[in-house]
Amino acid sequence: MSRRYVNQLSHGDSVDEAFLVADKQLRANRQGNLYLQIELRDKTGSVGARLWNATEDLARSFEPGDFLRVRGKTQIFQGSLQVILTHIDVLDAGRVEPEDFLPQSSQNVSKLFARLRELLLAMSNPHLRALVECFLIDDEFVAKFTSAPAGIKNHHAYQGGLLEHVVTLLNVADRILDLYPEIDRDLLLTGIFLHDVGKIDELSYDRAFAYTDEGQLVGHLVMGVELLREKVLRTVELTGESFPPELLLRLKHMIVSHHGAYEYGSPKLPMTLEAVALHYLDNLDAKIHTFGREIRDDPSRDSSWTPFQQSLGRRLFKGTPGQAADGDTSDF
Repeated sequence: MSRRYVNQLSHGDSVDEAFLVADKQLRANRQGNLYLQIELRDKTGSVGARLWNATEDLARSFEPGDFLRVRGKTQIFQGSLQVILTHIDVLDAGRVEPEDFLPQSSQNVSKLFARLRELLLAMSNPHLRALVECFLIDDEFVAKFTSAPAGIKNHHAYQGGLLEHVVTLLNVADRILDLYPEIDRDLLLTGIFLHDVGKIDELSYDRAFAYTDEGQLVGHLVMGVELLREKVLRTVELTGESFPPELLLRLKHMIVSHHGAYEYGSPKLPMTLEAVALHYLDNLDAKIHTFGREIRDDPSRDSSWTPFQQSLGRRLFKGTPGQAADGDTSDF
């Protein structure tokens, strides 16, 4: 029998299926009774689940990254689908198909990487092109960069998500840069490539998506600057030419400032044209992806609106159910 994925579940469904544990918390209700709050995941998405009357021994029997066989029933709670569990069993990883559980980019990763190479290796600045080549000839780096997500729960939170995010930004920049001749094209493209490069080691993504110890303690901005410095030294070794100090400084600044505001984790505000452009392009792609996902994945099919999204501070308008937003104005 074929499995049922998260995106096939709806209110009132009985569930008897295997899932990956993305997160687990043992909590107590108002009466002091313990229950388990679990985030279950497969390649199509994740769903929250609760098991009432849990025990500490049961909570210790599995961890994020393990696989569970669960039974229960779905319900809509505060606008979101969740599973009320009646039974769970820990599964041996050898009994499941790993590709069923980690979400992956819907785009062809090989084609995305080919497009990345096409845009970056066409740059005319010899120092930036040599720097990029040092990244692209590093097989270990390429393997990580093409499989890493761009986040754990927010935008592009799936394998290949980082590559997809970066290539989208490169494509947007490639289309609009003729409108902004004052921006250094090669510098912006390189900054786009490098802005989230630290995420390849900030995150773990072989099973459940999580932060590594270094990711928790240091973060991808600092880790990205360290990786850049390492590759610049390698570039100098391979080319025999010094790397321009100001060019390196501008690249470092783009990495550490691309979040755009102190409250969003930027230690510095964008202070160059290329850094400003990177921040707004990055924010645009992240927001469009996040808003689109909330609309697309909303389980309430009969409503014109999503539930209130705490992280976004608003509800989102989906349109009248059954009517496409096709721009038909014939009645006006």
